[in-house]
Formats: sequence, structure tokens, C-alpha cells
Amino acid sequence: MIAPRGRRIAIDVGSVRVGVAVCDPDGILATPVETVRRAKDGSDIERIVEIIDEYEAIGVVIGLPRTLANTEGQAVKFARGFGRALVARLRDRDDRPEVPTEFYDERLTTVTATTALRASGVKAKDARAVVDQAAAVAILQGWLDAHR
Repeated sequence: MIAPRGRRIAIDVGSVRVGVAVCDPDGILATPVETVRRAKDGSDIERIVEIIDEYEAIGVVIGLPRTLANTEGQAVKFARGFGRALVARLRDRDDRPEVPTEFYDERLTTVTATTALRASGVKAKDARAVVDQAAAVAILQGWLDAHR
């Protein structure tokens, strides 16, 4: 089945930051959007919802950071908890259509993103600001490539 045309958002959930990426309407190329700081007051979820609305996303892909042994550690708990909160918030909106959300295996995306940033000359100190976005791009691009 060919997925409908439209933008999708990917998020890379960390304990401190959430990287966000979006694809073009044809689902060919993922690009970075922003890094959202995690917040206990839920403002991080609200910002992600704003981004979803801004880009009129038809779906959200949340990275699921399983270990290399395919087990679920603390990072998976963060991602699943964030995903549940995001889905609940998206369902609370009466004025907008439902946005399907799914988890996607993101093993090594942050490592890959960090390596790519270093290779392109980005210093480690500067990479912190964008590595989560780069990881979200890797998650979304992997999802797009797997669904072609």
C-alpha cells in the first residue's frame, strides 16, 4: 500500500532535548526543524503539537532507541512515555484531524548523527545543539526509505 502524500514529522526523544525533523510532501527527503528542550510542565509536548500543526503533518514517527541486543532500556521508557503524552494531547484537539503516531527503531541514529556532524567539521560543543535534529532526520529518512 502506498502511503498518502503529505508531510511527516519525526522526533528523537532524549531526557534533556527532543530533536524534530520533517519531510517534504512527497516523502522523499527529511530535513531538520528544531531542538525542543524537555519540560516537566508539558510545554515540550505543546511545542511538538505546534510543529505538527504548522507543517500540517499527516503522521508522526517517534524514534524507539532499543539496545543493540534488541532490549528496551531507560531511553525506550522515555520515548514511550513521551509518545503516550503526545498521543493523548493530539487526541484532545477537537478542531484538528487525528494524526497517526508510530514508533520506529532508531538504534544508533544518535551515534550516526554525531559521526556525520564531526565529519562535516562541526565541533563537539556546537554539535550538542543540532545532534538531536540530525538524529530525528536519520529516524525519518530511515522510515521513509523503508516505506517506499
